[in-house]
Amino acid sequence: MGTAKDKPNGGVSLIDVTDPKDPKTLAEGVGDLDPESEVGPGIAHMTHSAFAWDAGRKAYAVIVDDEESEDVDILDITDPHEPKLIAEYDLNERFPQIIQEKQLGTAESFFHDVIVKKIDGRWIMLASYWDGGYVKLEVTDPHNAKYLADSDFKNPDPQALESGFRVEPEGNAHQAEFSKNNNFIVAADEDFSPYRVKGHNVTDDAVFDATQGSDTPQIDKDTSIKGQTVFVGRACKGGAAVLEGNGSQIAVVERGVCTFTEKVANVEAAGGYVGVIIMNEEGSEAACSDLFPIEVQGNIPTILVGRDTGFAFFDVPYNEEACRSEKGPAQAPIEVGTTGDIVEIEAIFDGWGYVHLFQNGEGKLRELDTYAIPQTHDPRYAENFGDLSVHEVAMSEKRDDLVYFSYYAGGFRVVEINNGRLVEVGSYIAQNGNNFWGVQVLRRDGKEYVLASDRDYGLYIFRYTEWSGEGAKEEGENNGKENEEKDEKD
Repeated sequence: MGTAKDKPNGGVSLIDVTDPKDPKTLAEGVGDLDPESEVGPGIAHMTHSAFAWDAGRKAYAVIVDDEESEDVDILDITDPHEPKLIAEYDLNERFPQIIQEKQLGTAESFFHDVIVKKIDGRWIMLASYWDGGYVKLEVTDPHNAKYLADSDFKNPDPQALESGFRVEPEGNAHQAEFSKNNNFIVAADEDFSPYRVKGHNVTDDAVFDATQGSDTPQIDKDTSIKGQTVFVGRACKGGAAVLEGNGSQIAVVERGVCTFTEKVANVEAAGGYVGVIIMNEEGSEAACSDLFPIEVQGNIPTILVGRDTGFAFFDVPYNEEACRSEKGPAQAPIEVGTTGDIVEIEAIFDGWGYVHLFQNGEGKLRELDTYAIPQTHDPRYAENFGDLSVHEVAMSEKRDDLVYFSYYAGGFRVVEINNGRLVEVGSYIAQNGNNFWGVQVLRRDGKEYVLASDRDYGLYIFRYTEWSGEGAKEEGENNGKENEEKDEKD
């Protein structure tokens, strides 16, 4: 979104829609105005999502700050013309009990989505904090958020285990809601990749973790890479030139200075490499041994590894504390052109994203069950069937035990909570397929409707007609388009 001067806007905007035909902007691009913002001074940090609540004499909004570790930002919006940033929280630092480094292989997590609800006279925030899990905070006083509860990802992954796959949990706490009467929390883990990269240092006979690049050839069941590592520096314009490989080597590139895509392009231009390993940089946030998905374009497989892993390839001593404190050398103490260990990188099947059911409470949340469509942990559906991950959950406003899901290519799903179990009672998939993204409950004239946005076809409106004994139905209508429907009955 651009301003009148065609500058990029971060933050959030407040708009008066009392007259929907004549909306009035009250405040535009408000949020964290850090002068070191990636998009420029005086422009608010980029924001992924936001949620506002009316606390009576005060009104607040919480926004997801995409540019720094203090990513839970709370605004006072009592005067919508003059919103004020009043609190910022880094949940990893403030509440370290949410970190699951041993189970997930990383301490890195970040804020992704949020709701705030008044429960028993207190304002409760439910933050979806990716690998940090689902975190419950009291924000009755937004200046002093208090920890109430959080979830842990079980190891091995419980949903995969039901299908006979023993794998580590992947994390990915994407979005969650409280049930109508607040007895339950239902949460959706988003995972677009049914394969996980696993590395093997052949020389040292050691395994290592890695994440894949977004838009480079994927390492999957049919593709793996193996070769001797070669350190090529940062592979940026103006730095040391990337030396040509011998045709079977893997370039190890240090993160920093230029983009991932530029690094890969320079390695490709040099030639002779079967893949690229990007080694993380020094720093306190998203650095050192941390892993995260990387956005990068290229024509050869590209992965990210921790700085500790990269150093091990070349038998260089590594100190995590020094790396975090940024007191170590700015660049890796490895000479460009140095050859290292032989490594092999392959993929293992670990399924798509799925659903968690928690008993609402305090401390560590008790997980009651998980739910996934059958194809989630079936390798036959890993490719060529669209994205089979859950995306969002919406809780019924009529019943404490009814849940609606948008499941991308898996369609629209309706699930009941029955004796602590998630039981599917209805689904909708158009004959030509769907790509459901958002889901939201709407009450009108005593009836409950569900709005579901399809990224291919637009807005659907559903009404769940309840369990009849013969099967479950949803009445689906596409906005402005007739569709052939297929009601799947259990």
